[in-house]
Amino acid sequence: MMDIRVAGNAGTFYPAQPKEIEKLVTFFNNLLKDAKNLQNKLAIVPQAIISPHAGYIYSGFTANIAHKLLVKNKELKRIVVIGPSHHVYFEGISGSFFKEYQTPLKNLPIDLEYLALMKKLFNLTFIPRAHELEHSTETQMPFIAHYNPDIKVIELIYGKTSYHEVAKIVKWLLEDKLTGVVISSDLSHFYDLERAQMLDAICLEGVAKEDNDIIDLGCEACGIVGIKAIIKSAKELGFKSEVLDYRTSADVTKDKQRVVGYMSAAFYK
Repeated sequence: MMDIRVAGNAGTFYPAQPKEIEKLVTFFNNLLKDAKNLQNKLAIVPQAIISPHAGYIYSGFTANIAHKLLVKNKELKRIVVIGPSHHVYFEGISGSFFKEYQTPLKNLPIDLEYLALMKKLFNLTFIPRAHELEHSTETQMPFIAHYNPDIKVIELIYGKTSYHEVAKIVKWLLEDKLTGVVISSDLSHFYDLERAQMLDAICLEGVAKEDNDIIDLGCEACGIVGIKAIIKSAKELGFKSEVLDYRTSADVTKDKQRVVGYMSAAFYK
């Protein structure tokens, strides 16, 4: 057992100083007040969300909307964050067998009792190196620490595995009303803006219609395993889906030649 899952990406993908994180979240929420097209979505109380994982200056606004809604679910006792491994190749799914998860705002307690049960049920492994610098999951934690500072968390990082295996876990988690789920994924990478928007539209439609056949038509999300898992699970359990926000890196960089897409979505009953 290791004590702390260190925040290895603080100061790169997101600020290392608490005041700077709080300042960014306030900025995102001020922008949200002026986004009239999003106001009708703010009444949603989800049990699961899809959230992007790029640097906050690129995807933070999109991620913030989803986390702002998730905290409205007052039944939740824990949040399980699921994302792909970007740095370490392995097979299967690695769980965060640490005592605490470090964020600049505060350390979040890891629900080890729940994680131990998941290990027995789903044959989870523990690959410490996979957790050291994994930003897909880590970038979600400061939002959780801001909006829900006392909640327990679990980090699941998947390597080579099928979405069916991840879906077994996600469905089991969503059957427990005390458990929230965050699926971490960006969309297409490094196409020109027109091509990126075309590919990302497939992802958006697939999520909105909860249809993995649509996803298979060309969605190039880096966390496509997680996206397909939540779609399969949500559909089987009767959850509704709502795409919350979509934008690209070009909105910030103005570079329309090498674009990354970002989406957030909510799943609720």
